[in-house]
Amino acid sequence: MPPRPSTPSEADVPYFASSQLKLLSAEQAAELSENQLLLSTHTPSTLSKAGLAIQNLTVSSTRTGLGGKTVLELSLDSAVTSSDKGGADLPEHGIRVGDIVGVQEQVSGSAKKKERSEVKGKGIEGVVVTVRREKVEVVLDKDEDVEVPGGGDKKLWIVKLANDVTYKRMKQTMTRLQKMSEQEYTPFIHVLFGLASPTPLPSNIDDPSNPLHELEWKDPSLNESQKDAIKFALASREIALIHGPPGTGKTHTLIELILQLLQRKFRLLVCGPSNISVDNIVERLAPHKVPMIRLGHPARLLPSVLNHSLDVLTRTSEAAALVQDVRKEMDTKQASIRKTRNGREKRQIYGEIKELRKEYRERERGCVDNLVRQSRVVLATLHGAGGFHLKGQEFDVVIVDEASQALEAQCWVPLLWVKTGKLVLAGDHLQLPPTIKSLNSKPEKGKKESKKKDEKKGTGEEKVVDEKTKTDAKEKETEGAVVNGMTLETTLFDRLLSLHGPSIKRMLTTQYRMHEKIMRFPSDELYESKLIAANSVKARLLKDLPYAVKDTEDTREPLVFWDTQGGDFPEKTEDDDIGKKGKGMSWGESKSNEAEAALVKMHIGNLIEAGVKEEDIAVVTPYNAQLAVLSQLLKESYPGIELGSVDGFQGREKEAVIVSTVRSNSEKEVGFLGEKRRLNVAMTRPKRHLCVIGDSETVGRYVSFCVIGLAASESSVAVYTLLPLSFPYGWKFKKLTDADLAEASSSGNGLSS
Repeated sequence: MPPRPSTPSEADVPYFASSQLKLLSAEQAAELSENQLLLSTHTPSTLSKAGLAIQNLTVSSTRTGLGGKTVLELSLDSAVTSSDKGGADLPEHGIRVGDIVGVQEQVSGSAKKKERSEVKGKGIEGVVVTVRREKVEVVLDKDEDVEVPGGGDKKLWIVKLANDVTYKRMKQTMTRLQKMSEQEYTPFIHVLFGLASPTPLPSNIDDPSNPLHELEWKDPSLNESQKDAIKFALASREIALIHGPPGTGKTHTLIELILQLLQRKFRLLVCGPSNISVDNIVERLAPHKVPMIRLGHPARLLPSVLNHSLDVLTRTSEAAALVQDVRKEMDTKQASIRKTRNGREKRQIYGEIKELRKEYRERERGCVDNLVRQSRVVLATLHGAGGFHLKGQEFDVVIVDEASQALEAQCWVPLLWVKTGKLVLAGDHLQLPPTIKSLNSKPEKGKKESKKKDEKKGTGEEKVVDEKTKTDAKEKETEGAVVNGMTLETTLFDRLLSLHGPSIKRMLTTQYRMHEKIMRFPSDELYESKLIAANSVKARLLKDLPYAVKDTEDTREPLVFWDTQGGDFPEKTEDDDIGKKGKGMSWGESKSNEAEAALVKMHIGNLIEAGVKEEDIAVVTPYNAQLAVLSQLLKESYPGIELGSVDGFQGREKEAVIVSTVRSNSEKEVGFLGEKRRLNVAMTRPKRHLCVIGDSETVGRYVSFCVIGLAASESSVAVYTLLPLSFPYGWKFKKLTDADLAEASSSGNGLSS
């Protein structure tokens, strides 16, 4: 065994697990508190207007779903729809597949206070599995049979609740890890906690005599950095990190790695933090006829992967017939309940369904177990990998895609299924980590004085350090090197890189998304100037789109910066209100900038007039309030343009992207833009055209320096700066010359100099 690093010890493993449990509890409490506040302070009508609830529903049918659980089909009550309309569309709402919802009886407006209090809290919980224009399907959580609220002429409503399923699974996993004895630690666990170093790679990995030197590649289009990453992952014994900057073909690389591992007779568990991240891999593996199975409810999966889902395979396999007989009988019983008003008869039917459910689960478990065991590749979300379907299963390799967007506790859900073998993490730790709500699950800022300074500067450069801070830091040093300074934002990808260094990582360097000049900023600032634009994308512009686009000042420029310096585009602080349909509710201050939004509209107009299609344009911004302003301003004129938050647009791309930075104030507070990873995400979404709109006097250190730097390095950048006294009598912008940009770069005073 390789020599053990001197700093970490066995005590780090239980301490890590207990620390994670505390952080997870704080995060769950924050989410629950926010949810309870919403439910306790707002009426069903208000929640419906906010997109968090749907009213006036009835149960149109029931059926038996996977696991023998009851599935309710809910549609609008005919009493509130036009009689000739049939299945009327549901009102606009923000409830999505996978949401946890409460199903409750809807009390009429004339109901007395006592009647309201009796009904409140009597609902049942479930998971949304289907959302269509005219109906929503909810699978009930309870294993035992429960009477659905309502009945007769009474209406129901559903409301979105905090999701505790993921937290339960993560806590169960951390508790299991916490209770493991040292004798149970596998060599794999030793390496993941720094109790042992990763096994050194063979010295002859690049030698022509090594079998890995000349692999038989399944995909001949792979570039050299992708091939190098695959060879590295195959040669590594315990851990391998594949660092995939934006547009570098990370998932493409993973597909080749999976095929190579299968050729070597390995059994694989492939996971991701979201359904879409897993489905993308299933879609790309499907043409290779890989024996695989996708765990997860089919309603949450892309239609293109359904044939590989556990639910479909249990219905179509040879053993499925034995299960289907019981399912049909249960469905018949469920239908008879809705026709029965007699209480005794209902109880008798519920008893019969309970016995049928036991038989159904026994038969289904045998069918599922056989299907999973026969699959060489099992795919699931990280928390989905903790289900009973994988109990007793073992895997040689676990692959986690988008690992930098997953909580570490999530990653440990599948990791504990690996007895021996290796872990491959693919992600980009220089993009945004998972979103955290709880204050004590985020990096500490020190005392209040320090926090204020940090907020103004947008950095953590100034810290007020007192004796107590020093003492706390000293105590933390003794708590274990593995967990020192750890928060929920510390991903497994981050921690392993800090623990073992760059020797466990290979970076993909050829990107296939951005024009070379758009790529230059992230490459130089974050990726050690190692990114290379593929020949197919390095010079493509909007005017070169495969449809008619005019050659204009905008369509021939890959990078445009509208500088609103001068104070005529002031930001506005406002509370996120709850009237944004389908957006949910967030609390605290948000920022908007109406004048900047108008400038966004103007630039969109220029692109549309030149012939660029709406569906090829996106607008992103860091603030929800600005998102609401933009939506109101653009939805009628440009309904096809996609609007989104920077955080929500991670992983996406468009031909043209406009970034509205919002911030413009005399204090030079930049807020979210002080996070370089957020700026990285915002500026790496476009393929051919990036337009940044902002005040160089406020955000200059974080945004305008990239265009100044590009100009100084002889890259073409179109920079427009607002002329003094031109507002509100009509905007007048001056396009800066190369000489202006060179002077701004050399003076260090920004664009306004």
